[in-house]
Amino acid sequence: MYIQRFILSAILPLMIFAGHVQGQSPTLCRLGFTYDISHSPSWGKDKLVITRVYPYSSAEQAGLKVHDIIETIDGIPVDGEDLTGRLNPAGENEVMLTVTNLTDSAKQVSVKKDCKRTNAINEEQLATAFAMYSLETTSERLFVCPFTTTATADSAGYASYKTYSFAPVDENNRRLEETINACIEKEFKQKGLVYDTVAPDMLVQTYYFYKRNPNYRTQNTAATPSIPVYTYRYDCTLERMEKFPFLNPAAAETEAEYLLQLGIRLIDVRSKTGRILWECESNEMMSAPFRLDNYARKHIPLMCMQYPYVKYNRNAQFLISCKTYNYTGANYNINRLEQIVDIDPQSPAHLAGLRMHDIIEKIDRHSMNHTAEEYTAAYKQFILNTMSLRDPSTLFSDVNGFPYCMYWDKFKYAQVAEALQNPRSTAVFSYLYKYAPYVNPAGVNTCTFHVKRGKEKVAIVVHPSLHKETTLIVR
Repeated sequence: MYIQRFILSAILPLMIFAGHVQGQSPTLCRLGFTYDISHSPSWGKDKLVITRVYPYSSAEQAGLKVHDIIETIDGIPVDGEDLTGRLNPAGENEVMLTVTNLTDSAKQVSVKKDCKRTNAINEEQLATAFAMYSLETTSERLFVCPFTTTATADSAGYASYKTYSFAPVDENNRRLEETINACIEKEFKQKGLVYDTVAPDMLVQTYYFYKRNPNYRTQNTAATPSIPVYTYRYDCTLERMEKFPFLNPAAAETEAEYLLQLGIRLIDVRSKTGRILWECESNEMMSAPFRLDNYARKHIPLMCMQYPYVKYNRNAQFLISCKTYNYTGANYNINRLEQIVDIDPQSPAHLAGLRMHDIIEKIDRHSMNHTAEEYTAAYKQFILNTMSLRDPSTLFSDVNGFPYCMYWDKFKYAQVAEALQNPRSTAVFSYLYKYAPYVNPAGVNTCTFHVKRGKEKVAIVVHPSLHKETTLIVR
């Protein structure tokens, strides 16, 4: 049953896209970001706060950042309502936004609309739909950290707090506290805050402990020694998902052999002396030892992600989205996948000579004469047939909570490549991962599009560029 649910989660993106294009307007426009309507009295109340900026989007190119407050749209103030229509004005190619953040006030940003035909599916979407070809490089995963984050109930206006200093260090723990402070300083610098020991707006105070749990109740004996419990989280120092000896936040404290606490507190020293402006406290239950300094390096970036905008008061949920795929710039007709309905200007496909309305008969040796339903069925069967080629030690759950995601077994790459080349796999879109050794052992990352234009047939060699996207957000 789990396998069937897992397969459905893997193929769902292609099926959903196919189901939603019917009956829509000819084009669909995006700006490349998501937003909340803020209820925070200290950060953009009743305004739009940007929560995600998509890689390679017009929003990213315009310089928009997570936590930017959108004050006006085309000169009209934001009023707390859903403003989807104003963000996509008819007949306009761009939108002028006024944004505020920790470094700028009333900055003008022009964002171009990225408009595609509603029946077009691009390579980023296809990479998501066919992620099981390369889970090593393309996956979306959730993880939770036991953070308690609070912001002042006052209308403090975090945008006016530009500078900070640190509380005096404890000489008995100078090395540890300097490590913690260095991690905080790195994050604050990226946010645009300035370190100032003369007249700071805020004082940064930290607190911590690490100890064996006196209430730990072990059920282990000499014959059955304890086995550490592990959970996956994003490691901000290694920039990848890693296993940590941390218990689920919902576990009972008596199950934890070790306890760790780390807190960061921002104290007002400018307007209301002593007022706590913002605080984030982590309380970990652990099945094995973990050094506090190491914890600080890996988790302070996560703790600071909710300043200045708090989404979760308890147990912050994070989404890590990783995608690395071959980008040619071709956009396919979801209802007739062999047809090119659009080509991104100056993309590798455009420069190589592919054009709108081209009919693709083959990509490399893979035929393109299949429907979306046939691709979906073949993909489902491919997943079932190749489960034995995966490495069980890499087992993880995807963003949908399905538990049978695994990387390819490194000793079976040749068998994986052979399975992809089998005509019954219908794996034409494996070209998106042709750079990977388990897809293409030869290592030459070019794609040959066999194109039909009327009565003419041509072979066009495309040298794709590698699009690499890693997005970590508070979900």
